[in-house]
Amino acid sequence: MNAKKWDHVASGVIYTLVAAVILILVAILGYILFNGVPDISWHFLTSPAQSFSAGGGIRDQLFNSLYLLVLTIIVSLPIGLGAGIYLSEYASDNWFTDLIRTSVEVLSSLPSVVVGLFGYLLFVIKLNLGFSILSGAIALTFFNLPLLTRNIEESLRSVPNLQREAGMSLGLSNWKTTTKIILPAALPGILTGLILSAGRIFGEAAALIYTAGQSAPTVDYSNWNVFSATSFLNPMRPAETLAVHIWKVNTESVTPDANLISSASSAVLIIVILIFNLGARFLGNKLYKKITATK
Repeated sequence: MNAKKWDHVASGVIYTLVAAVILILVAILGYILFNGVPDISWHFLTSPAQSFSAGGGIRDQLFNSLYLLVLTIIVSLPIGLGAGIYLSEYASDNWFTDLIRTSVEVLSSLPSVVVGLFGYLLFVIKLNLGFSILSGAIALTFFNLPLLTRNIEESLRSVPNLQREAGMSLGLSNWKTTTKIILPAALPGILTGLILSAGRIFGEAAALIYTAGQSAPTVDYSNWNVFSATSFLNPMRPAETLAVHIWKVNTESVTPDANLISSASSAVLIIVILIFNLGARFLGNKLYKKITATK
């Protein structure tokens, strides 16, 4: 068999594998959406969950997931941004830099259950934060930091060195060049990575079982006092997220419509994550075209 035939065979194998992956993905997403979307309604999205009777919704769980996402990004973004800037613009090629990169890689490979148990022992028990949104947000920071740090570092490194040299030639300091020239140029990639990491946070469940808790107490959405126990903004209250709610409904729910709730909740979760991913791609392309003045 000559080289041309081998090339055709290899190309056919690659295309077959790619098609198989796409078919599996489409089958999984199609199954979830086909079974869940018909049961999604405004009542389902805006009603509280029911423990024993049918007809409950996911209002509190959906809000808890979004609120936890916002708090996690608030905690992890400054740390990830600082680490990414240091590794890209300031770090020398030495053992300390290698140690930081190795630590980031190790952190990204930790199982979510291990992070959850660590968060339970440290934040819930030792620091006496209890099962709370804050405990969950800090635990999820361990998931978000590696992805966010690598994304910011790679986005900064992708900026041509010519822009760094131009800033230096104008007499700007390294910090001014980084913050005024390099960082704005890398903004599309950074935002894309941030939104993609948000999708991962939104779908996390295992770590939150041990940190944010499995209960969704009744809250008052008209109470804006973050220190009030009934306020929806109180970060110290336990909060069952949508992903945890799906797990709980499938394992221990006694409601008559548990299958309906599970299917519809799973579809909502998939739709939100798809919005995050598609939105990241759209926003990144739009910002890139705006900054580079391309059509």
